[in-house]
Amino acid sequence: MISKHMHKMTERELYDSYKLFFNTFSSEIRLKILNLLREKPMNVTEITRELKISQTNVSHNLKKLKSCGFVTSETKGRYRRYSLDKKTIIPLLDLIDNHMQKNCLMIIRRLK
Repeated sequence: MISKHMHKMTERELYDSYKLFFNTFSSEIRLKILNLLREKPMNVTEITRELKISQTNVSHNLKKLKSCGFVTSETKGRYRRYSLDKKTIIPLLDLIDNHMQKNCLMIIRRLK
């Protein structure tokens, strides 16, 4: 059943959108990028240096994050600085952190 808030999309579009959204979270590299950007806006070089992964890999993952609206970019000089979407993604990450702390962390700790 389609939520009344999503009335202008088909059921297939709804579930394809869910998959796209949650698949964006399924990459450890993208999660690391999101958490870095929670601290401050950064450019590709800074992210590459912090995560110790290739610039190509960072750029590829930033493109996915940007296409889904997780991050925005602003060009300053010859660098593009990326930051998290403040309206939805920062509050969403805070909710996820809270949920994980209450529910998921104990499962992870039991598995150790």
